[in-house]
Parts: sequence; C-alpha cells; structure tokens
Amino acid sequence: MKDNKNKKANNPISHEIYLPEDHSDGEIHYYSSHIPAGFPSPAENFLEKRLDLNDYLINNKAATFLIKIQGDSMINAGIFNGDILIIDRSIEPADGKIVLCVLNGEFTVKRVVKKEDCLYLMPENKKYKPIQITEDMNFSIWGVVTHSIHKL
Repeated sequence: MKDNKNKKANNPISHEIYLPEDHSDGEIHYYSSHIPAGFPSPAENFLEKRLDLNDYLINNKAATFLIKIQGDSMINAGIFNGDILIIDRSIEPADGKIVLCVLNGEFTVKRVVKKEDCLYLMPENKKYKPIQITEDMNFSIWGVVTHSIHKL
C-alpha cells in the first residue's frame, strides 16, 4: 500500500478515505524465522520469500478501503490518533466487532455490542460513554475494521 499515493474515494463528508492501490509493486522482503522480542539471538541471513502487504492485509480488494483515524476513543483497542484503519465492507458486522459507521451524518469507529434487544456503540476509552442506537437516529455501518496500522 502506498499511503501517500492512494486514490481518495468519493465521500460527501470530508474525511480521509482511501482505496487500496494495485499491489503489483507492494512487495517487501519477508523473513519467516521467528524473532524473539526478548534477549537478542543470532539472525538468519537468508531471504525466504517476498511479502505483499496488500495480500497479507486485504482479503477482498473490491470491498476494502482505508481511513485515517482522528481521536482517542478507541485507544484501548490499539487504535490511536493518526492510525490508518483497513475497513472491509464484505464482512458481516457482528456483536463485538469494531466497525466504521455513520451516526447522524458523522463517521465514527466503535465496537458494536448487542445487549438484549439494544444495539450500542462502545468506545475503548473510559473518557467516553457508550452510545445506545435508537430508532430516531440515522445510523448505518459502512464496514468492519480488520487492521490498524500505526507508526511506532
């Protein structure tokens, strides 16, 4: 994925939404040996194969897009301000999944939770309160978050 050259999707609300590019040149070197995160060990000096991040991260290219997230309501789920989320519209939203949705004309990313007969959007930060979805709200789910990409 080339985040600085991705094509913007048509979107009436001004958010950064991107479509993944063709992955013909998205391959990088991939070493399949397991690297410990503790005490250093000698590394293997051979390349096993190439890894295309589009193939690794995207299951259904036609139904996938990327967004750049703003805010801190999902930090306890590992989603931080400035992260790029991969959203797959072909995955069925289900209880406990993190989704991109539109609530009363505004995008938000939250965990969807069904309790009894009520649907809630749950933040992953104690500073924010759950949102109960009611019939008088304009609500739709755009897709399921499959990955969060952030710089260390």
